[in-house]
Amino acid sequence: MAKQQKQVRELQEGSYVMMDSAPCKIDHYSTAKPGKHGSAKARVEGRGVFDSKKRSLSQPVDAKVWVPIIDRKQGQVVSVTGDDAQVMDLDTYETFTMRIPEGEDFSPESEIEYLEYEGNRKVV
Repeated sequence: MAKQQKQVRELQEGSYVMMDSAPCKIDHYSTAKPGKHGSAKARVEGRGVFDSKKRSLSQPVDAKVWVPIIDRKQGQVVSVTGDDAQVMDLDTYETFTMRIPEGEDFSPESEIEYLEYEGNRKVV
């Protein structure tokens, strides 16, 4: 699996973390001072990379969390059919079908950038 462990204190806004077993991009990160009997706590709020659901996580700053390793790749649109685009990866020449995001206009021969993690793909 393409993920690694990090301490919560190492996380930053804009980076990725696994929340509810889904890769999420961190929107907000804050810490609370240590209490009388405990360690400092961190509150992490994020949005799912592939499903756009809001999620949050509250952990001690020295706890370990999984951080997904999400690949940013280049592709070329081969053909467009309705809401789907046939895309060829520019490194491996593998072709696959992707859903075109709303508001995007794809045309054959155009190059796109996409994220890939464990078989999930999303246009950036």
